[in-house]
Amino acid sequence: MASKKEKWAVAHIYASKNNTMIHITDISGAETIARASGGQMVKADRLKPSPHASMQAANKAAAEAKEKGITGIHIMVRAPGGIKSRNPGPGAQPAIRALSRAGLEIGRIEDVTPIPHDGTRRPGGKRGRRV
Repeated sequence: MASKKEKWAVAHIYASKNNTMIHITDISGAETIARASGGQMVKADRLKPSPHASMQAANKAAAEAKEKGITGIHIMVRAPGGIKSRNPGPGAQPAIRALSRAGLEIGRIEDVTPIPHDGTRRPGGKRGRRV
């Protein structure tokens, strides 16, 4: 009985309101296996963060990873964070869905958005941004 050897990787998904990037690395995060972004999939800049572009990017990255023998992935979702938005952009969920549909086994899904512990001051001045 020759059981198939499982090979795990980590998919880092950075989803902002301007773009979605999928970067698949080995477990330690030191070596890149595959990477793709929404901007590589569409022509117009306004379509970069769209769910469709992020699904295409995830499919491309997943195909590349499967070619290199990856069978399962852990997912790290990241929003801009810090003093910027803490909510992932519109491409995060479709990217996760596309990775699972591509035939990769999903281990754990984690949110790794950086949260400030009293860092720099937020832009906007004393009275906020006046519109």
